[in-house]
Amino acid sequence: MRYFDAHAHVQFPPYDADREEVLARMKEVGVGAIMVGVDQVSSERAIALVSERDDLYAAIGLHPNDNRKEVFAMSVYQELAAHPKVVAIGECGLDYYRPEDPEQEKARQKELFEKHIALAVEADKPLIIHARPSKGTMDAYRDLIDILKEHKQVHGDRLRGDIHFFVGGVEEAKELVALGFTLSFTAVLTFTHDYDEVVRSVPLASILSETDAPYVAPEGRRGTRNDPLAAIDVVRAIARILGEEEEMVRTALLQNAARVFKVSI
Repeated sequence: MRYFDAHAHVQFPPYDADREEVLARMKEVGVGAIMVGVDQVSSERAIALVSERDDLYAAIGLHPNDNRKEVFAMSVYQELAAHPKVVAIGECGLDYYRPEDPEQEKARQKELFEKHIALAVEADKPLIIHARPSKGTMDAYRDLIDILKEHKQVHGDRLRGDIHFFVGGVEEAKELVALGFTLSFTAVLTFTHDYDEVVRSVPLASILSETDAPYVAPEGRRGTRNDPLAAIDVVRAIARILGEEEEMVRTALLQNAARVFKVSI
């Protein structure tokens, strides 16, 4: 394995026509990945997809607002979390971007997120956290940090994980890293400089590469379906921003993923 995509959704329908071809290209180039569930069905599909593949892993969880019809069943997710290919709990977290009833929705999401924290601590697996603030604010990150600080006092190092698709500021980045979390960046870095300062503010040991495929294709492929091979573009962008050799950054990010998710590289 040469690259690691810490967050992808190749089990999603956009890959139904050529999923095996995508996975074959990933294998050929050396891109490992975590297939991340956003509800029970997609979590089960993630496990099914990775079960017989030595370079792919799964994460299981209920996204804060992708599937509001599903009621989180702890017993179901406990069973999924016990699968040997499940290396993380999530994606879960807080999404305040378009709340219909802001206060009620925030309360619902916080309660759901705390259930994922309990599951992660019980299973002794890292969280994969989704945080999206309302426009022009850092509200979801501020609430996230408060919740993590509170639970960190109780659970210590058993509470850990990655902040997926990080779009917060330097202050939020520093606080989350201080809590022992990594931050993963996407191919957004290939077409905007908005997060360059944030990337430079974080120790390399606290950074992961991800794609969020099928979303957010890199420069040159924008507007098309993304895939985990874009992890290569993310590594290249991080190296450029840090002013470091690409090979050194590639190796470091791969080692970071192995440490956080206990995956074989």
